[in-house]
Amino acid sequence: MSAFDTVISRRNSSSVKWDAVPSGFTEGEMQDVIPMWVADMDFKAAPCILDALKAKLDHGIFGYTKVPEDYFRAEIEWFSRRHGWKIEREWIRPIGGLVPAASVAIRALTRPGDEVIVQVPAYNCFFNNVTETGCVLSENRLVYENGRYTIDFEDFENRCRTAKAFLLCNPHNPTGRLWTREELERMGDICLKYGVKVISDEIHCDIVPPGSSYTPFAVIKESFARNSICFNSPTKCFNIAGLLISNIVSANADFLKRIDRVICEWEHRDLNQFGVAALPAAFSAEGEKWLDGMNAYVHDNFLYLKERFAGELPECPVLELEATYLVWVDCSALPLPATELMDSLIRNEKVWVNGGGMYGDDKFIRINIACPRATLERGLDRIVHGIRKTIDNG
Repeated sequence: MSAFDTVISRRNSSSVKWDAVPSGFTEGEMQDVIPMWVADMDFKAAPCILDALKAKLDHGIFGYTKVPEDYFRAEIEWFSRRHGWKIEREWIRPIGGLVPAASVAIRALTRPGDEVIVQVPAYNCFFNNVTETGCVLSENRLVYENGRYTIDFEDFENRCRTAKAFLLCNPHNPTGRLWTREELERMGDICLKYGVKVISDEIHCDIVPPGSSYTPFAVIKESFARNSICFNSPTKCFNIAGLLISNIVSANADFLKRIDRVICEWEHRDLNQFGVAALPAAFSAEGEKWLDGMNAYVHDNFLYLKERFAGELPECPVLELEATYLVWVDCSALPLPATELMDSLIRNEKVWVNGGGMYGDDKFIRINIACPRATLERGLDRIVHGIRKTIDNG
């Protein structure tokens, strides 16, 4: 039995995933719901991370935190060893989370009223990241054909003629696309042609099936490194999102000066010392072994889900999961939008998935499969029953 098979109760633990109550529901209605929505695993963190956190806890003093050199060294060595990306120490700016990092980068590289390109469907926080900074959202809609998303490069280039920045998601959430080097290079060349700065969210970079790997945008060309800001973090890949630690990385000294100014202005300087302690542990040999095991387990979960849908819900194609643990399912054959399907599944089947409307396409649902197989089986029983009933009743 794998450690990832262990079912750990998270109910009543102040967990957003397990204890949140969506609009229109009550706490009582949510008590028996299986949550398969927000990007949060139901696996215990790697033992090496727990050991690092325990050492901090045993010390017993939790004052303001200085980021030690072993933190930067771990970040640099991880991306060099695993992804061939040679990051310099002075390129790194630690920050408490990816969503603040995205807002900081947009504020640093744009002015209110500037257009920022987002590829839709998109991670839902991207929409707010753009509009809350006073910028204008420019939607480059991805093309969905034959069960796969590709980039509309003609539309992308047209938008680059007037945009100031491009908010890239690499790998892509929610579609699960692992952009190829060729796709990234083509987007990067177009951005250089029109002077569009690239802001690349790469937080899901290490969640890939066995034998696959992602390409950091900044490694493709030196000119791309100078024209981009990247975010990375162990939080998604190692299930430590609550520790609120991420890194802003750029080879462009001017970009970094602007980043530093915005971090100071918006008071994003203080960090969670448990997050600072967790990163070197995660980016260690022991952490890497845990990560590889998790990726293999999640891939097996995906194959199980895909088989269930193919056999029991052939009307709802499952897109190939090239990266992330978030499965994107085509529900366009159903007689109701995915947001209504989500509410129906919660109310009638006691299972919670994400409706695609929040990502910009209400014909899809997103299912989180980073959970023990027993939980996945129970959740899929409910999802399949609910969708089957919806289709059969027309």
